[in-house]
Amino acid sequence: MLIHERIELIRDYGAPGGPMLQIMDEHGAVRRPELVPSLAEEKWLELYKAMVLTRAADDKALQLQRQGRMLTYAPNTGQEAAQVGPAAAMEKNDWLVPAFRELGAWLYRGIPLKTVYLYWYGNEYGSHFPEGVRVLPIAVPIGTQLHHAVGIAMASSIKGEKDVTVAYIGDGGTSTGDFNEALNFAGVFNAPVVFIVQNNQYAISVPRKKQTKAESLAQKAVAAGIPGIVVDGNDLMAMYAATKEAVERARRGEGPTLIEAYTYRLGAHTTSDDPTKYREDSEVEQWKLRDPLRRMKAYLIDQGLWSDEQDAGLYEQYGAYALEVFRQVEAEGEPKVADLFQYTYKEMPAHLREQYEEYVRYLEGKVE
Repeated sequence: MLIHERIELIRDYGAPGGPMLQIMDEHGAVRRPELVPSLAEEKWLELYKAMVLTRAADDKALQLQRQGRMLTYAPNTGQEAAQVGPAAAMEKNDWLVPAFRELGAWLYRGIPLKTVYLYWYGNEYGSHFPEGVRVLPIAVPIGTQLHHAVGIAMASSIKGEKDVTVAYIGDGGTSTGDFNEALNFAGVFNAPVVFIVQNNQYAISVPRKKQTKAESLAQKAVAAGIPGIVVDGNDLMAMYAATKEAVERARRGEGPTLIEAYTYRLGAHTTSDDPTKYREDSEVEQWKLRDPLRRMKAYLIDQGLWSDEQDAGLYEQYGAYALEVFRQVEAEGEPKVADLFQYTYKEMPAHLREQYEEYVRYLEGKVE
């Protein structure tokens, strides 16, 4: 039976509307052993290391941006389990359709860190992903990527393929028309797609409670006639379990699922944002106790698979690696003006070429 039907959902963290799937508590203790996915302990360690890499790369990006070496950046700290868990639950040929705050999912699904850093550096080549990696480019326009996700899923179904599409959006994005349209199409056409809402409690400066009157974001699945479930987004095991079952359900031809990952953005919305203007520091401190890395590390140490010393060494190693990757980005030089124009169309149309040539003349001082 489906995870939404067979488990006794529990209330925790004051989740709006109540029930939320949680397997591991904030101390790293497994409270629902019967729901733990059947992965080898070494696999859990691998997924934890993927979260540590995400955190280290994220921290390094913030440092570099503050040094003026990178453009505006969207931090991921606190949301690693909501990213790595679903990415690990997918099969190789499945499609990942991200928004712009899915660093852990990108890295786990095969996007090089250098490519991600190129993107935030302002280099258009940061949107050029490796061949064979089924991940769509980063999407900053809110909600538009979900149409693409449903379209890919419908195409897979029409072609008789067994591929599933997993798409991300933030809590604020659920207020857009694109979100509702995508869910409606997915439901009507029984598309093999899994929607994951990273509910980090704030759409920039607007709290979730001012976004919608709905008791939970997962409830928004009801109007589309598809299942919805609230999951502890800081619980790696729960995120993996819920996504795995939703993906398998879609692969069997049983349609889409909406997963609300109930998590928290510990940092700013972007490096252009000042979160102290709209939330209390005490709230942030409370959520730090629910840190997904903190609880998974506690679990691994309790299982005899990890130690504090190994953890500190790994973070330092990944931090050094991230810095070296960024130095490679810097070595390639500043982005070229032509890059701003030439990657939208296969061949640059006349009106765009005219704008490009005018801008080049402007830079050369030939246009006032």
